[in-house]
Amino acid sequence: MNQPIGELSPPFEIAEPASWRAPIIFNSPHSGSVYPPEFVKASRIDMAALRRSEDSFMDELIGGMSELGFATVAVNFPRSYVDVNREPYELDPRMFSGRLPSFANTRSMRVAGGLGTIPRVVGDGQEIYRERLSVDAALARIEALYKPYHRALRRLINKAHQAFGTVVLVDCHSMPSIGVSRDEPRRPDVVIGDRYGTSCAALLPDMVEETMRRLGYSVGRNKPYAGGFITEHYGNPASGLHTIQLELNRAIYMDERRRERGQRLRFGNAALQRKKGRLNEQAAQV
Repeated sequence: MNQPIGELSPPFEIAEPASWRAPIIFNSPHSGSVYPPEFVKASRIDMAALRRSEDSFMDELIGGMSELGFATVAVNFPRSYVDVNREPYELDPRMFSGRLPSFANTRSMRVAGGLGTIPRVVGDGQEIYRERLSVDAALARIEALYKPYHRALRRLINKAHQAFGTVVLVDCHSMPSIGVSRDEPRRPDVVIGDRYGTSCAALLPDMVEETMRRLGYSVGRNKPYAGGFITEHYGNPASGLHTIQLELNRAIYMDERRRERGQRLRFGNAALQRKKGRLNEQAAQV
């Protein structure tokens, strides 16, 4: 198997609690900010543009959960390099020199939008690459980064499921405060995604929404984000596998233009810690 390149070792980090308080896993698949030099060199856009796809600081927002009795997973490589919230082979033929394998999904809506497993564009639609990539290079990224991440996540889910008989995977993301379309209404502080009621028991999003509203946040459901591959793939409520996606409005915790931590994210912020603690109290009751 291909080994991760030096800059991406480790490619992701898992923090398990010394003692599980509840079978809850907080996952941040899009907060990675370690950019391989050859990727940056091959890009036609600058670093600031590349980083627009990041869920910046989301790994910090879930940081410390293991000390409270919950497991966390955080990816270190950027989603613009490999997006683990996709099928393993959602690939755009226009990006590559050579023929893709027959099992590649080249016709998904995500591929059509340029946001496949190896993305063609960043979040605001700018093309990433100067030249086409080799098929072998794309497949090597998937083998070295995508597959090990999902194997590790599956092992962690199975471990919690075997110990408790159920598990809740909270897939943590952030969204721009303003949508691309001018017709889109103002985005709420939090959007809960449950694939329109299919990825988890109805009690879970109801509980999260109630808790977030009591904490003073505005909340939406499934629009504009209902959940991606991770939410759909790992959610199986009938088997006790519950997955929910949380999209946090970036204006809440960061300066979007400068990509800097906001006041609410500064270390030692007592108000943020209290709110995290209250949400965890509710999550432990699921």
